[in-house]
Order: sequence, then structure tokens, then C-alpha cells
Amino acid sequence: MKDQTKIIAALLVGAAAGAVLGLLLAPEKGSETRDGIADFVNDLIESAKDKAQVKADEIKDFSNNVYNNAKAKVSDAFGNATGYRDQLVDIATSKSHDLAGKAKEHGQAAVDHLKSKIKHNADETNNTIQNA
Repeated sequence: MKDQTKIIAALLVGAAAGAVLGLLLAPEKGSETRDGIADFVNDLIESAKDKAQVKADEIKDFSNNVYNNAKAKVSDAFGNATGYRDQLVDIATSKSHDLAGKAKEHGQAAVDHLKSKIKHNADETNNTIQNA
């Protein structure tokens, strides 16, 4: 419990005890004293209910604020992660297109080189056959 709550509780208990003692020692009839004590106790109960409701409302408001802040932070983090994911997908797509283009160029160069070698070997073979 907080110190403030302890002090308030102690004051209420002290006030109640003082009021009960005052009523018991007062020169009134028994029925009037009992009615007075019942009224005082009912007032104390209502006051305690009101204070409990105020505290419950404060706790509820605090909980809602914590929940909403956490929800906003998670939403922001998710949004940021989605943005990063999209950036990474774009980068990966761009890199894969670049690599595919380079692979195609290298493949075409290799094919052209092999065609040249085959043609050169075919020409040499043809010259050898004709000269023989």
C-alpha cells in the first residue's frame, strides 16, 4: 500500500473508533445510539465504496493507457518491420535480376567462344581433308 493510502485508512479507522466511543458514552437512549452507530457505519461503508470505485477507475484508466501505449508500440514496430521487409525484397529482387543478367551475358559469351572453337576446329579438319 502507498503511504497516503495507509494514512487515510488509519484516519478512517481512528475516526470510526472515536465516533463509536462517543456514541456509546453519550447520554442518549439505547435505540438512538444504535441508530446513530448504524448511520455512521453505513456512511463509512458508502465512503469506502466510493473510494474503492475511484481507485478501481484509476487502475482501469492506467491499465488502458498501458495497453494502448503497448499496442501503439507493437503496431509501430510491425509497420517498421513491414517496411524493412519490403525494402529487403526490393533489394533482393534487384540483385537477382542483376545476377541473372550477368549470368546470361557470361553464358552467351561461353556459347560464342565454343562456337568459335568448333568452327575453327571444323575449318582445320576441312583443310586437312582437302589437302590430303
